[in-house]
Amino acid sequence: MITGPSGVGKGTLIRSLVQQVPELEVSVSATTRPPRPGEADGVDYHFLSPAEFDARLADGDFVEHATYSGHRYGTLRSELESRVQAGAPVVLEIEIQGARQVRESMPEAVQVFIAPPSLEALRARLVGRGTNSPRDMDARLRTAREEMAARDEFAHVVVNDRLERAVAELVTIVRSAL
Repeated sequence: MITGPSGVGKGTLIRSLVQQVPELEVSVSATTRPPRPGEADGVDYHFLSPAEFDARLADGDFVEHATYSGHRYGTLRSELESRVQAGAPVVLEIEIQGARQVRESMPEAVQVFIAPPSLEALRARLVGRGTNSPRDMDARLRTAREEMAARDEFAHVVVNDRLERAVAELVTIVRSAL
């Protein structure tokens, strides 16, 4: 599982990781947030209404779930189990709350925390995205400060200061686990 603050580059690192370790499969998370421009349902996320999310949660369909910046996120059990049963190693891109839940239920999971070089660099990345309102950005940065305190809970910490170096470190961690 790969976790870290919003805007730290988890998605970019995972895309590069999968290119270099092609046997990995990425679990598609579910969310109640609306799609960003260019995102597709079932590819980037399973976009669910809050009522759909609640119903699936009540049915026990989630391995983990969390609320982040006013939206809910979770890993559908079916997403994970179908890949694991096929023998594929699976990458989960999840929030800190969800990572803690996975750690409890799957302590054998490789746990990687992606950290920004600084909070200022993280702010610049979030601004550069251009997808967050100023209010949402402030909330994400407040949450990021809290999440940064959790980095010591993780077996591996990768600082995403230079993409090539961070990807190489991530590839080494994953290859050693496989």
